[in-house]
Parts: sequence; C-alpha cells; structure tokens
Amino acid sequence: MVRDLPKTASVAHAAEGSKLLAPSASRNAGDICAMLTKFAPKTGKALEIASGTGQHCISLATEFADLRWQPTDIDSTRRASIDAYVSDSDLMNLAPALPLDACAPGWSMQHSDQSLIILINLLHLISTHEARTLINEAAMALSPMGRFVIYGPFMRDGVLTSKADVNFHASLIGQDQKIGYKDKNDVLRMLQEAGLSIVETIEMPSNNLALVSEKPRS
Repeated sequence: MVRDLPKTASVAHAAEGSKLLAPSASRNAGDICAMLTKFAPKTGKALEIASGTGQHCISLATEFADLRWQPTDIDSTRRASIDAYVSDSDLMNLAPALPLDACAPGWSMQHSDQSLIILINLLHLISTHEARTLINEAAMALSPMGRFVIYGPFMRDGVLTSKADVNFHASLIGQDQKIGYKDKNDVLRMLQEAGLSIVETIEMPSNNLALVSEKPRS
C-alpha cells in the first residue's frame, strides 16, 4: 500500500522533530470533526486507518474525548510522526500508532469490536481490489451498530466534477493505472456487499465526500 505519490499529491513536509505536516490535514481536520459530531458514537473504540502525519488523530481525539482512539499506518516514518504528536498532546484517549496494512486480508481479527472506523484520503491512492479488501476487513472489525466513515475525493456517476480533480486523477493513473478516483456509487456498492448499511453521503468542502455506513445488529 506504500506508493510513491505524484508531485500533484498533497504531501507532508518535515516539521519539528519527527513530526510531519500535511497542508491538506491542516485544512480539513475541522470540517471532518464537524461532520462527525452528527455520526460518531459517543463511546467505544475508534480506529483511524492510514493516519498519515498524525494531525487528524489529534483533532479527533480532542473533539471526541469519550472515544478511545487508535491511529495506524503502514509507514514507519509516518508512525514516528503520529507518535510525536501523540506524545506532545497528553491526550489520555489516544494511543501510540500501530503498524497496519489495511489493504491486506486478515487485519480485522487484531482490531475487532470497533465502534468507529475512519479512513481519510486513501481510496484514490489504492487499487479497486485493495479498496474492496479494506472495506471488507473494516466491516468485520466493526461491532454491531459500529460506523465506518470514508472521507475523500470521488467521481460522481463516472464524472470528475472539477478541473482540479480531473488533473489529479490523471496524474494518479499516469503513475499507476490501478489507482485513481473511485466512483461514489461503486464504493457504496462495496460497502453494502460487505454487509454494511448506508447511513448518509455528505458533501464536504473542496469537492470531497464523506460516506457513512453502519454495521447492522446481528
């Protein structure tokens, strides 16, 4: 799942110590937290997949203090950044980062009983096959009535609706034909095929979407 991103991708740069700083995370953290106030459970375990720099998990754990947050990432440099943010935060509900390749089958067994799983800006950077595996594993990791929130850029009915999205998608598939923007409807179908119910699709700033799904009671 670790890929060399094109220059058009929003990448992180070095900050203080081991910390990395991603401009996109600085911009969208507040909007994501505001959206989650309607959909996040009050208590329980919360797993962030592909936590990146660690900026999001700090905002999430601060805003949702009664959830026990577990950040993860496949990359050791990003995990070091996450841990640096975690250490400086003194947040008691936020654990150090764990290694996780969420595109590999089987990880749900080590991360079961989640009340909330959140994925931010990853689906367009992985293949459709990897996305399906990730969604299936997330569905298995959720507890009954647990929610899965996917945030990021999507096609709408096969159409890219802004020039920036057209250019970014082209740069992604120019690097790797297997990656690039997924269509909203295809992802909603994957979620349903994994046994999840669609709660809501939310329009977000900068032409992004948040797809909220839920695991039904047995």
